Amino acid sequence: MNRRITGAALACVLLATGVATGCGTETGTDSRRPAAAPSGSAPSGSAPSGPSSTGEGDARAGVEAAYAQWGLEPPVAPPAPPGAKPVELPAADGQVPVISEIPTRQKIVFLTFDDGAEKDPEFLTMMRELKIPFTMFLTDSAISADYGYFGKLQDLGAGVHNHTLTHPNLRTLGAAAQQQEICGQQTKLKDRYGTTPRLFRPPYGNWNEDTRAAAASCGVEAIVLWRESMQIKNMQYQRGDKKLHPGDIVLAHFRGPSELKGTTMTEMTVNLLRHIQEQGFTVARLEDYL
Repeated sequence: MNRRITGAALACVLLATGVATGCGTETGTDSRRPAAAPSGSAPSGSAPSGPSSTGEGDARAGVEAAYAQWGLEPPVAPPAPPGAKPVELPAADGQVPVISEIPTRQKIVFLTFDDGAEKDPEFLTMMRELKIPFTMFLTDSAISADYGYFGKLQDLGAGVHNHTLTHPNLRTLGAAAQQQEICGQQTKLKDRYGTTPRLFRPPYGNWNEDTRAAAASCGVEAIVLWRESMQIKNMQYQRGDKKLHPGDIVLAHFRGPSELKGTTMTEMTVNLLRHIQEQGFTVARLEDYL
């Protein structure tokens, strides 16, 4: 069975079945993956038998095989994007809003990956095979060694957004220096990836009113923070109940074994996806809601 099914087939079969904060060295394609799940542990749901369901059954098997290669079960399909985005941008008052979650009652969360220091080819393979929606907030000093890597992720549907030129603590900078960091990265990202970012994430989550003014002057429509951050095996929660909530924005990083105590980026991402699934959530595309 070919594990690299098309995005359209994945979406169709999931809907049809009702599954409604480094740099590593490159290794072989399969050597860094979790062991495949035993065949008996794969999800038991299958399409009804019959001529009309043969294609759906094959596609479902392809989905299960792709996820099993990463030690995961296929996720619940996210709902269709809303007809009207719950956060309207630009804001009517002209202010740049600061957002940590999206207002929704649906059990969805949004994945974001910051910086760009790690350029793991296996993460690229993983996202191609699993087709998990996510958003990138990129720093030029981190990505400049290999702009093309992030272009390949963009080609898979990942949004490209601003995380400054050099990753400073913006609260230590004056207004002009903040503007240079933000506007400079707007220009670089547009030149490299073809679109001007609408969203901005301040390094370390540190910002002040000069940041908001600078972001507005650079064409940014929203400052995006987060509610949870993925470490290596566990998530850090801002709320006392230590649980995901509908519409939460989740932070992760392009990090490799040198920063993850020997863990690869794909292993960290598997841990992240398991946390999400275990709490009954699925992943939606941030730009569809913001």
